[in-house]
Amino acid sequence: MGLQVSENGMAKAAETYLSRLLSVVAAEPLTQLALPELRQAARALVQEQSFPSARDEEWRFSDISELLALELEAAKPLSEKNLEAIAPIPNRPETQNSRLVFVNGVYVESLSSRSGLPQDVTAGSLANLCSQPELKSQIEQRLGHASGHNEVFTALNTAGFQDAAVIWVPRQVQLSTPIQLVHYALTEAQTAVISQPRCLVLAETGSHLTLVEEYYSRGQGQTFVNAVMEVWLEANAQIDHVRLQDEAKTTFHIAKTAVTQARDSRYTCTAVDLGSQVSRHHLEIYQTGEQTETRLYGLSAIAGDQLSDTHSLISLSQPHGSADQLHKCIISDRAHAVFSGKVYVSQSAQHTQAAQLNRNLLLSDKSRVDTKPQLEIIADNVKCAHGATVSQLAADEIFYLQSRGISPNQAQQLLIYGFAMEIIEKITIASLRESLTQQITEWTRW
Repeated sequence: MGLQVSENGMAKAAETYLSRLLSVVAAEPLTQLALPELRQAARALVQEQSFPSARDEEWRFSDISELLALELEAAKPLSEKNLEAIAPIPNRPETQNSRLVFVNGVYVESLSSRSGLPQDVTAGSLANLCSQPELKSQIEQRLGHASGHNEVFTALNTAGFQDAAVIWVPRQVQLSTPIQLVHYALTEAQTAVISQPRCLVLAETGSHLTLVEEYYSRGQGQTFVNAVMEVWLEANAQIDHVRLQDEAKTTFHIAKTAVTQARDSRYTCTAVDLGSQVSRHHLEIYQTGEQTETRLYGLSAIAGDQLSDTHSLISLSQPHGSADQLHKCIISDRAHAVFSGKVYVSQSAQHTQAAQLNRNLLLSDKSRVDTKPQLEIIADNVKCAHGATVSQLAADEIFYLQSRGISPNQAQQLLIYGFAMEIIEKITIASLRESLTQQITEWTRW
């Protein structure tokens, strides 16, 4: 009976916490971003739902109850003096003049640089772009309308985001310069804050974009980063998306990436998760046109008491679509990794080809992984496969390397390095690939 009371008490606390969180993020919206109808609908969605718990199927492997202990405040724009506390922006020669920087969800002009982008490419802050009536109208038709917008944390973001990155590539523009989007969560003193980054990306017909999305955090306080990115690809558009989450271990990171693909479009995402105390990335792909291609690659490398959760949905609804997903996890110490991937093939998605594989490497007896690859196929003329592996470093492989004069520690490092580099090598940005290679090399010295 005592256990039941405890559970009821926890449920009540979670309900109260979600309501308070909603009031915190919706307290002071920027006037130029009022979007009253969108925000009102989002608030209603949050109020209809409950804080996720282990009783929810989509959350049963991931415990985020520690978040309930944080007395969160809305992250506030910081002064120029406080911005100096940020570590240098990652130096990427490829994006030196095509960079957007947001701190606590608000655009910072002084840290950004857009001089390397063509004039017909829109890349900047929604707060500034809203002053252009025609562009504002087009943005409002897309913002907050991607499938999956009713999920509780996505709706919470919509109800109270303060600013947003907008990247809009016109028809037939093949953008050779990658765009770097950097999000910093910065806290002052011991304050716990909620930061809600938001991004809208549109690639019009026949266009091509390479996007590098990066997350970092600084400061002594704890942070809850609740990020949402909506990506729209029109016919024959292509986006190469690289996503890096390397926040401090005092951060809770929950993110949604919702992608809508039209006919003949191609979307590739390479996601690397290294930081945060708790991180969850929910990637949803909706193929709405024929002959669409989706390629998803992911790497989670975690240690200590970290939790890294990757959820994905690839929904194919038209013929001749293809999807390929490979997600790898390296888990050390008492860390916990979760992978839950679903490929849904509707009745109309005939001649589909889809493959999904999750590979996991456990480096400790106390490390843990929960993996759940899924196929749901209604069509009858498809070629689909899925699987998962969980293993430790193979003794025979270590012995083989030792027989070639390599020490046991070096052999282990080499095997871990090789496991990770299959994903890192997918990254087309040379400077980022090199820095991640160095990080993985340091990480293998566990």
